[in-house]
Amino acid sequence: MLIQDLYKIYLQHPVICTDSRKIIQGAIFFALKGDRFDGNAYAKKALQEGAAYAVISDPQLKSDERFILVEDTLKTLQALASYHRHQFSIPIIAITGSNGKTTTKELLYAVLNSHYPTHATTGNLNNHIGVPLTLLNMPRRTQVAIIEMGMNHLGEIDELCRIAAPTHGIITNIGKAHMGNVGGIEGVKKAKSELYRYLQHKKGVLFVNKDEPYLSELAKLNRWKINYSQHNSHATHFLYQVEMITETPFVKARFSNDFEEKLLVESNLMGYYNFNNIMTAIVVGQYFKVPAQKIKTAIEQYVPENNRSQIIAIANNTFILDAYNANPTSMRSALDYFAQYEAPYKIAILGDMLELGAYSEQEHIEILQQAEQAKLNQLILVGNEFGKINQKHPHFLKVEELKT
Repeated sequence: MLIQDLYKIYLQHPVICTDSRKIIQGAIFFALKGDRFDGNAYAKKALQEGAAYAVISDPQLKSDERFILVEDTLKTLQALASYHRHQFSIPIIAITGSNGKTTTKELLYAVLNSHYPTHATTGNLNNHIGVPLTLLNMPRRTQVAIIEMGMNHLGEIDELCRIAAPTHGIITNIGKAHMGNVGGIEGVKKAKSELYRYLQHKKGVLFVNKDEPYLSELAKLNRWKINYSQHNSHATHFLYQVEMITETPFVKARFSNDFEEKLLVESNLMGYYNFNNIMTAIVVGQYFKVPAQKIKTAIEQYVPENNRSQIIAIANNTFILDAYNANPTSMRSALDYFAQYEAPYKIAILGDMLELGAYSEQEHIEILQQAEQAKLNQLILVGNEFGKINQKHPHFLKVEELKT
């Protein structure tokens, strides 16, 4: 079936499901295949549960017109998403980075959605399946879209760009994430900069934080870019000046509106690393002509969740919950913040950092050394990698052991 014909069916049934356990009435079920599963085996069940159509790749299953036979269900899903995306002549902002991309996306969504109907990635739908699903969920009224792009191997960002066709791009930073998959920090730089190279070819616009290492270097060949910085006076646009007032316990920042009046933003986010996320949201909001007061209000009303930069008070204890994911760069930033945090008694619980490959032992050693210098009252370690190098701190192989 041609994508154009499948798209006509999609317009009549604009809900996509890939999990037969979560079928929505009237949806189109895509029978995706993985290393340990074959969605074709669940296509009939999906129809019985209320799906209108099932897109399959096994010809033996096609018993009536509700089964749509294609050669590759994943490629068909991606092609359908790309076709839908190209029905919109709107800014599509792609966000990637080793740390902070989800928080930046959420802040940016809050800012842009205060002024325009905005669509954004939900949850962690940021891979070769999640990005197509995000695009296919984009309503007709959307005026701006924000697409988060994850990466754990070379070529992935380029693939996602070809599906989403972004017009604007943000790399939050280059850090020590997924180094075991891409060959160290140079591999991370190469993988993340696929977004820059795509936008260079398509004459798209970059937003480049000049305070972050590597980004200016990677963007040097891109002609269309907005440079911004707290410290660098050579940033492209002087009116995009954002300064941090404090980072503890929460970030406070100040920026100028079009009349050069200073506005104070009092956020619910902690640490300098979140200041960079806030600064990016302010700059992009101003670029897209969101009124300064709306930017301020949107950022101040944003409250982090999902184990990202959360501060939770229970009885007389304060929990700083930043446990969604971890890599050496994010762990160092979190420990820097915690070292400055004022409290009479401080305990840190650190878990393993994954996907570091041959770099794992050294990176865990360096994090342990930093934690030991952070003036903590107690340090607790969780995971096999920390267990290999730990000699004196309480250690548990699994979180379940710690809980008991």
